[in-house]
Amino acid sequence: MNVLSQMLLADPVAPVAIWLVLMFVSLPALLVLASPRSMRHPRMAVLQVLGAAQRYQQDRDRERDEAVEAARYAEEVRVAARRAQEAAQRWQDLWRQAERRADDAWAAWQEAEQRLRRARTAAVFATPATPRTAAEYADRERFLHRAVREAVERGDLPSTAPAAAAAGRDGWDARLHPVEQELVLLRAAACHREQLHRRAAATERTAWHDAQLAASTRDSLRREADVAEARAAAVRHHLPKQQGRPVAAGRRSWVQRPA
Repeated sequence: MNVLSQMLLADPVAPVAIWLVLMFVSLPALLVLASPRSMRHPRMAVLQVLGAAQRYQQDRDRERDEAVEAARYAEEVRVAARRAQEAAQRWQDLWRQAERRADDAWAAWQEAEQRLRRARTAAVFATPATPRTAAEYADRERFLHRAVREAVERGDLPSTAPAAAAAGRDGWDARLHPVEQELVLLRAAACHREQLHRRAAATERTAWHDAQLAASTRDSLRREADVAEARAAAVRHHLPKQQGRPVAAGRRSWVQRPA
């Protein structure tokens, strides 16, 4: 048994590999012999064959790089779309909270207006008079200060109301009859509740606008992610392979910039 027979029995794959190498090495010569013009200018034909092989390799490298970049971009856009979805959900939740606060502020304002209307009706039958003694004046003053503090605790008046009432500012007058003081207090409460509602409504409109903007960004990134995924899938076969599987493209962190 000669050396060739031993090699064939020991490793049947080796001859196949040898034949492939020989065919690859002899390919330029075969191409030269296949063309009559190449027989007259063999050096030029060899250079053309080598140039074609080089261009082929360059095209393969370019296609591989494009496939890697497409896969990387698709991954980045998928991450961006996922984060945009989370951000849109947070803005949606904030808008819902602002909407509930605006509704509560509206209900509180309407309730304050109803109390004011009832107090106005009751004030028609009141008999206001100026205090005749210092004790009577002190009672009215204590009544006013206590009523204002309680209104502040309920949220019907701002925190600055007790100081204004003690100084006699903003329409507060301790000399008024308790019925009139109650009317002044309810009028101030209705005005304060209206202001709170206006601010809550403005906040709700801003939150709605931000939620709509976040949803638009989310939808745009979803569409971009679908397009990027389709592009990456179309060139996925050009990705470099490792153990029979395409090598995953590198990932870069994506940071959403504030609007």
